[in-house]
Amino acid sequence: MPNSISKSNWGHPPWTVDFHPSRGLIPAEVDFAVVGGGFTGLAATAWIRQIDPGKTVALFEAKTIGSASSGHTGGMTLSESAAGDLPGLGDVLAGFSATLEALSVDCDLQLPGVWEIARSGGLPDSPISWTDSGPVRAVKKVPGGTIDPGKMVSALARAAESRSVRIFEHAPVQAIHFEERLRLRVLGETIRANAVLLATNAMSLELTGLSGHSQPKFTLAVATGPLSNAQLEDIGLNSGKPFYTVDFPYLWGRVLPSRSVVFGAGLVHLNDWRELDGLDIAKGEAARLIDQLERRVRGLRPCLQNVQFTHRWGGPILIADGWRPVFALHPESKNAIVLGGYAGHGVALSVYLGRWAAEVLCGQNKLPDWNPKGASAQRPYSAK
Repeated sequence: MPNSISKSNWGHPPWTVDFHPSRGLIPAEVDFAVVGGGFTGLAATAWIRQIDPGKTVALFEAKTIGSASSGHTGGMTLSESAAGDLPGLGDVLAGFSATLEALSVDCDLQLPGVWEIARSGGLPDSPISWTDSGPVRAVKKVPGGTIDPGKMVSALARAAESRSVRIFEHAPVQAIHFEERLRLRVLGETIRANAVLLATNAMSLELTGLSGHSQPKFTLAVATGPLSNAQLEDIGLNSGKPFYTVDFPYLWGRVLPSRSVVFGAGLVHLNDWRELDGLDIAKGEAARLIDQLERRVRGLRPCLQNVQFTHRWGGPILIADGWRPVFALHPESKNAIVLGGYAGHGVALSVYLGRWAAEVLCGQNKLPDWNPKGASAQRPYSAK
């Protein structure tokens, strides 16, 4: 049976995770511990074993793999970061694609480009002509595309487990003692690790040292029922290119293989990441924003006036200072790396930076200097 990647109160996205890790005993010690079973953590563990099969690796996920940000993304694959290019970042899409190929990850990756759309300055031959707080047209095509998030979580987990990574679900890390050899407390057990990668994104901000230096948000999306070819052509999405606005009110979306269309917009603002556990998309601000999003979609074109919605869901994102991803040492240890804060660019960036983090842990690369607050400038742990 497939894992649910959605708590019922967060709704249900139109994909599933079909992977269950093998059960086993929690080890007393490992070379590397990874906290967080999303795209970042799974990619990092698989890549550690890819480049250094002699290292022992364990991944600890508080719930089920992909149950937070990774399983609730819309699956849009974008280049660079939410802050644009960064020093030393490199070609994210090329690195992402190469990593998936090396790990034999099939996630329906398509890179046809992405439409940037806006309420002024449209292309003369724009395929998109909508009404949404004014006329909306495509203004530019940029690199990018889409994936199936459920397939990517599942395939990354299989790649990790096939390389002898030990994956533990329902295994929250309750505390980390930042000694020279780190001690993790998990389900009443103590695990010693030479180094740790903290890849929990918007969750466990005290554990990662990001509390007060980043903002957890909850973003929302809906999926229509399958549209006819004529409808897809009328709304300008028959090419399969996803889209996002470069002005406000914000709107993004993509077409699924079923010819359903995902539309996303709206942020629920949180005072504390722990509010995510009790957040319900059928109540309060989230419900109001979902209703508003559906009304917006029905108003884009006459052919969408009576469209039905088959899926409604939301998921957490993390926005750090300057919209830059956090990729740095934990403020309390040179042997712990914190990675997250993708601010909506996490699909490609998480795997790309997860691979990079694995290389740092194995002494084959260096951390970038993106100067996030709350992060240490200590020399990182080296396996060599």
